Order: sequence, then C-alpha cells, then structure tokens
Amino acid sequence: MDPEHFSLYGNTITPAQDRKALEWQQMFVKQFDYDPDEQYELSVHDNAELGDVLGIRDIRRDADGDPIDRETGLVISTIRMGYGHYRIAMAGASAARAMGRTPYWLDLLAIPGITQDAINWWNTNYSKYSRVSQRSSLFEKYIWESVTSGDTTLPGLNWLLNNQAMGWPWRFLKANARDYRKSELFANLHHAMPSDMPILTAHMWNCMGAVAGGMTNVVDMMFDNWPMAFQLTEGATHAVQSPSGYYGFRIMNQFDEDDEILNPTPADAIEYVGHHVDHELVENIEVDCAARLRRMANGEPRRFVLTMGGAGAQRELFKAIIDHCRPMIERDELTLFVNLGDHADNWEWLQGELGAAASSVQMHRTWDEARGFADEIRDGEARGLHVFLFDNTFHGVYATNYLMRVGDVLITKPSELAFYPIPKIFNARVGAHEAWGAIRSAELGDGTIETRTIPRTLQAIDLMTKETDLMEMFCDCIVKNKHIGVYDGAYQCVALATGATWKRTPTGSTVTDGA
Repeated sequence: MDPEHFSLYGNTITPAQDRKALEWQQMFVKQFDYDPDEQYELSVHDNAELGDVLGIRDIRRDADGDPIDRETGLVISTIRMGYGHYRIAMAGASAARAMGRTPYWLDLLAIPGITQDAINWWNTNYSKYSRVSQRSSLFEKYIWESVTSGDTTLPGLNWLLNNQAMGWPWRFLKANARDYRKSELFANLHHAMPSDMPILTAHMWNCMGAVAGGMTNVVDMMFDNWPMAFQLTEGATHAVQSPSGYYGFRIMNQFDEDDEILNPTPADAIEYVGHHVDHELVENIEVDCAARLRRMANGEPRRFVLTMGGAGAQRELFKAIIDHCRPMIERDELTLFVNLGDHADNWEWLQGELGAAASSVQMHRTWDEARGFADEIRDGEARGLHVFLFDNTFHGVYATNYLMRVGDVLITKPSELAFYPIPKIFNARVGAHEAWGAIRSAELGDGTIETRTIPRTLQAIDLMTKETDLMEMFCDCIVKNKHIGVYDGAYQCVALATGATWKRTPTGSTVTDGA
C-alpha cells in the first residue's frame, strides 16, 4: 500500500479522504504511544478453556511456550468484537482440527501493545452504540442503521461523518481506507510469524494487519451477508458465505458514495465457500435433526435456546420472551435455555425483573456444568427454565454451539448465528448489516424471516411450540442443505489456507492433503 494514497484493486478515494484516513491512523499513534520499531516474541500455549474441545492452543506475547510450527499449525486470528467473530474463529478451529491441523488461537485483544489498545478503544464504542440502538428507536432508525448499512439518505448522516468513534458509514471505500491505515499499526506483530504461515482471519482488522505485516497466505472468513467495503483486503483471499454476498463483493456493489461503477474484486481473490460452521455440528446434522423430530413426535417439551449477543443488548426482548414462555414451561409445553454468555450484569438485571420467580431458574455457571447437562439430556428429557452464565468469553460463546445439538429451536438476532444448521427464530436485528443474514436463512429454509417486533417474535415461538409443520420443514431443509455443501465454509477455508482439497460426496466428505 502506498504510504500516502489508498487504493483497493485499482479503486482510489479523494485526496481529502486520504488525509482523513492518515489522520485517523495518527490519532492512534499519538494516543497509544505507538513504536514503529517495536519487536514481538510469540509462542504457543495450551488453551485452558476449550483446548480439549476444539484442540486450540493460544498464541501469546512471550517466549515461554512452544514455537509456532508452520507445517502442522494453522493460525486462527480473531477479536472479541461482539461474539460473532469468536464464533467464526471457533468454526475455523473446529474444521482445522478435523482436517489434521493444530489451530493456533490469536486474539488481537489479548496481545499487549497497539493491537490491544486500539481495538479495545473501538470495541468499547461499538458495544456502547449497539446497546443505545436497542434502547432508542430514534437512534436506531436515524443513526445506527446508517452506520451499519451505508444508507446515506437517513437524517443521521451528518452525525456519522463527524463521529470519530464510528467513522464513516462502513459500506464505502473511505471506511476501508480508515480501517486499513489503523490496521497497518498491527504489522509488527505479524512480522513475528513465518510470512507464509497459513492464517484464517475472522475480522477485517486481523486480515488487514496480517497483510500489512507481509503475510502471504491469508484467508478471511467473511462475516454477515451484506457486502461492505471495509471487509476487503487486497492481498488476501476472501471466503464468502453466500452467492449473493459473493456477487456483491465481486462487483463492489455501491461501495462508492455516488454509486459509480468500480473495478471489480479479482476472481482469484474471492471464493464462495458456504457457511462457517463447526465440524461437530455439520457432522451430526442428520442425527440432531432426527432427534428433534423424535422429541416432537413423542410430545416432549419443545427446547428453545435463547442467546444473548456479545454487546449484551436486547434486555427488554429477553424479558418479554421469558415472561411469555413461563406459562408454557409450567405446562410442560416448552423448555427454555437462556445463554447470557459472560454478561453477569444482565443476570443481575434479569433476577430483579423476575422477582420471586428467579428462584425456579436452574443455573449453570461453569463449563463442566453446562457440558454435563447437555450430554445428559442428549438422549434424556429436559424441563424448566435454565440460565447459563460464564466467567469468560470462550465458554460464553461456545455454550450456545454446544446447546444447539440438544436444542430444537434457536432464538437469535440475525448475526453469525443466522448461518448455523438449527431451526431458528430471528428476532430484531442490531444494525442493518444483519438483516440479510435472516433473508439468507429464510430462503434456505432453516429459519424464519426477521421478526422485527416483540409480538411477532412471540407469535413465532407459539407456532414452533404448538405446531409441527415448521419444524418438519426446517429440519428437512437443513439435511438437504448439508448434502449440497451449504454448511462447509469452515472446511473450505482451511483447504484454501493449507492447499488441501475438500469435497463433500454423497456418502460423506473427502480431504486430499496439500501444502
């Protein structure tokens, strides 16, 4: 990248936008005393939380662990920005392990230095505005939807253009320029790894930092289903989850503010791979869907998994769902699993809202408790209201994945969970960029359309509890989707990074080892 003039596949921005992007970079340089000559030592350690489950090992900034092994390892680079980017990374790690690689977990927020400082500053603002958007319909409609979609016709545009925390609408090239200039500050970290080390990235800052650091074997596991310019990085391979997303990124759809036609993303820089899903979930789709239909036929309570996102937003929605479900729980029509992730403050809030009824909640506060409970009910019965709460992000995120295998229906906003193979009810999005995740799922037949209001969410819960047709249709579609490779994105990403060949056949899957 030219140090003064931004370009993305031959597309440029105005001189004024170039200056603003460089000013953005300098803001981080000055605020966090960035040292351009800083050196990093990295080594690999066992992961205490999910090492035994996903085989992951942590990359840390020290020399006390094992060396990074280019031949057997695969770097999984992510950040705790909400839960979605951790979830994508876990899918990559799970697939890597299944394909014979050791997944090295690199969380940029866990590496002391400019990566931790700059990303934490941004994430604090992102989480704050996500929560505000759920408490103020005016903020959501006139500001947050503009930020997250690039809809510049909304009245909040002037606020967007002048707000340092959020920057420009994410859809346009100038947003990519700002993100890349910031991510250039992460280059020194990546210089500490072999330049040809295979690396999967679960966020564009991880991808941009790796490319800026000279890494040549970078595969970006792209999120969402709404193409935005800030997700592209020249020098990486972009692994897109849907055909519509592929086309949008390929033509850089409306990435120019004036809707000028741009140079397309080169065909050799982008791949349609399918949804990024854990190996354990994909491998057991037929078994788990059959169990859902069997429980329904036997008249067992329908099992709903209600999951809170990483920003901890949508409290009022959670309360409304729980209140609505409690009478059905008492009648043994429904069982509710509520995963609050690592949001202890939300449990305190929910306890207050439930009052005396909180005493009937069955709490699961450790991974061993949650895992043991899920394993116990896999072939057994489950009743009541269960709340899961953890003291770390790993367990907070992965508990939802683990509960999917023993759950019947997932209730979620249309985030990365929109791409998972379980029947889903989509409640209201948190940001316009999530809307197309629900559209993708609804068209594939593994989830509802987005239920934009609480009454419509509750209506969907009633239908899925008392009727059988939707469950039958969703499970049938999920099994069919598996056989055409819809959920194979994580495997394909590992194959792209390692040079292996992955192919799903009618009787299973085939891996041919590569580089």
